[in-house]
Amino acid sequence: PLLVPAEVESDILRRVRTLLRELDGHHPSCQHDRGMLRWTLHKKIDQNPSNSSVLVRILVKELERAERGDYRHYIIPLLHTLMYTLIKAPCISHELCSRVYDFCTKLLTLPKPFCTIGLDYAVRLKMERTAPGMLYQRMVISEQSLKSDPYPYQEKIFIFADPALLSEAICKALLADTEAARASQSPRACMCCVITHAVQAALGEGCDISGLRMRLQGMPLSEVEHWFQQVVAAVECTGGEAGAGRAQHAERLEKIYHTILGSSPPGDAPLGGLQGTPLPNPNISFHLWTEDNQLWKELVLFIRPLSQNCEPDHLSQDLDNFEIQDIISDCECCEQTRFSVLSTDSGIERDLPPAPEDPFTPCSADAEQSRLQRKGGIKKKPSPLESVAFLQAGSNGPGAKPAAKAQRKAGIPAEPAAPLLRLHTARVVLLGDDRILGRLAQAYHSLRKRETRRVFLTPRLNLQFYYVPVMGQPSTLAAANPAASSQEELCEVAGYLGRADPWYESNINTLCHMIPKLATMPSSPSKHLATDLFITDVIAYYVRMGAQPICFQVYAVKVFFNDPAQEPAEDVFLTELHAQVQDNVSPREVNPTKKKTTLDGPGMDLTVVYRKVVVSDRAKDVSVSLRSTGLLMKAIPADEAEDLMCLNVSITEIVRINNLSGRSFSAVANRLKTRNITIRSTEQRPFAVCLDKDKRRTYRNVISIEVSPCLEPSYCLQKTRTMKFSLHEAEDVGLVKYMPKSLLLPINTFAGVIQ
Repeated sequence: PLLVPAEVESDILRRVRTLLRELDGHHPSCQHDRGMLRWTLHKKIDQNPSNSSVLVRILVKELERAERGDYRHYIIPLLHTLMYTLIKAPCISHELCSRVYDFCTKLLTLPKPFCTIGLDYAVRLKMERTAPGMLYQRMVISEQSLKSDPYPYQEKIFIFADPALLSEAICKALLADTEAARASQSPRACMCCVITHAVQAALGEGCDISGLRMRLQGMPLSEVEHWFQQVVAAVECTGGEAGAGRAQHAERLEKIYHTILGSSPPGDAPLGGLQGTPLPNPNISFHLWTEDNQLWKELVLFIRPLSQNCEPDHLSQDLDNFEIQDIISDCECCEQTRFSVLSTDSGIERDLPPAPEDPFTPCSADAEQSRLQRKGGIKKKPSPLESVAFLQAGSNGPGAKPAAKAQRKAGIPAEPAAPLLRLHTARVVLLGDDRILGRLAQAYHSLRKRETRRVFLTPRLNLQFYYVPVMGQPSTLAAANPAASSQEELCEVAGYLGRADPWYESNINTLCHMIPKLATMPSSPSKHLATDLFITDVIAYYVRMGAQPICFQVYAVKVFFNDPAQEPAEDVFLTELHAQVQDNVSPREVNPTKKKTTLDGPGMDLTVVYRKVVVSDRAKDVSVSLRSTGLLMKAIPADEAEDLMCLNVSITEIVRINNLSGRSFSAVANRLKTRNITIRSTEQRPFAVCLDKDKRRTYRNVISIEVSPCLEPSYCLQKTRTMKFSLHEAEDVGLVKYMPKSLLLPINTFAGVIQ
């Protein structure tokens, strides 16, 4: 039997209150329900879309109650839940939308991240009030890469998983789910969803959505595309006009609605009932991370897809050629971004080279006239902001501007190049533990160095990173670092993100064990249904609503080997560096000038030089000599209140103890905080270094390491150029002062770090 409206509202309120109790740490009695409360709430509304307004009204009341009672940890989860419901809702009244908007404006007086999220949602709601359905329309257009001139943005989700860290069953299950989600979507179906949702959002209960759907299904694709473009233009036009109102928007959509229906028979559903329009799954691609430069290749293909007739075997070769050519063929403005260009232009008209004959050029007189046209002789230097736009790392603003002067072609007057816009957004989701984040730090550092040499992705692509912790197979865990074999040790980043953002802990960290369980369930229709509806939905929700990054410092390490002929190695790490005395060392590898005696004890003699971290932030260098069996540097603090830009170093020191029974040795843990540290084996005894808990990234026969915060490659380049002409080499002068110095890896969450 159907529930009466009072019972419906009571049931929804009970679900919302249960969700809030979980945020307080009161987990549900059934542990398998943990993390599914938000998902089941939205699925409940999807089954009966007419209850969307009821849920929005309840969430607004709970938000206002949380704000009055100073329950700030409720605000962001409730606000994300409300906005996701509002985007998918078939129709929300102007009064209710205005009420949500007023609450978001109140958040502007609160500290970050409340004011940041409140401002973002207030801007969106202001457009949604004027042009209902705009948020849904823009989300579908960008996620499905539908061609639309008024809104030309495109998005794509890249899921990366390391096959060496996850079991084959998990990889196959995730691949099957993403392929099934992608196959269920078609451009035609997505365009029909945009049309029906926009019409119902504007006209409400006074339209026949069933009849509209039947009419669209009987149309050829060209007509569906035509009406899709008409609807998009109408919605975007209303949202862009300063004096446009909701009534004017409804009038435009009603005209399109009646034109589409024409004389077609009405649908089965009676007028006055709201029908839900499903939100299509985003465009998701699943990748097994097998190559070091695979991330860069996928991003380039997203920006500049290869021809459809390109064979898969030639894909790698084409990308290599694409890299060698430095993207000159498709990007003329690349010439402007070179850091040193030798000019042979004298600036005299008669020295201009003759224009090559071209059958498509105009008559010779016009060509001669155009060849002699020349701009003023004053060279316009690019402003500092224009230079920063190309050199700066991962700016979140709009597209960078090209240099002020375009490359002048022979015989053709120079024209200013159009500004580059970031029309593409790549959302990279990492599945695994801390080891795959270590690979991400390597790939991100390599990408930034590549962009410093030749800018291509930075001005065109908005790059976002997301992380879903997944525990690997038991054999993989056992093969990892023995000191980091538990879940807590292998998922330190996920633990930190969960402590900083309770909504991330509730929705994402719960997938750590759930994904392996769903992947290993016996094959059955219910298993496929649960996997398809839950995992894909949660990842889509995370990517759509998680827009607040938490930035992690990437650390650079320089490794010196005991063989003088071997070049030092340079690498980066994100979570930890583990060093220990190397086993099975041959006598020739040890310094022969020092004779080992039983009095030395286990371990090796080390000299540690580090810069101590003090409250005043003044530099204080400390040098220590000790005997140790190993050390551990951790970049992820155990408490979110601690400094995230600091290394916690634990050195196991061997101390000799004299007692009545003779001499013995004990291990003492020395702990220190630093950002720069150098460790050297004074007796030339080698040790092994493992980065980010990944045994594949182990260096052996090491005698010295230097660790420091990794610098942004563009900063290093500009610093080098500035030092050639500056007398104050130690100071940052000129453009360098305004550039980011450290390389930070941003991982998106729902709230960021709550103050």
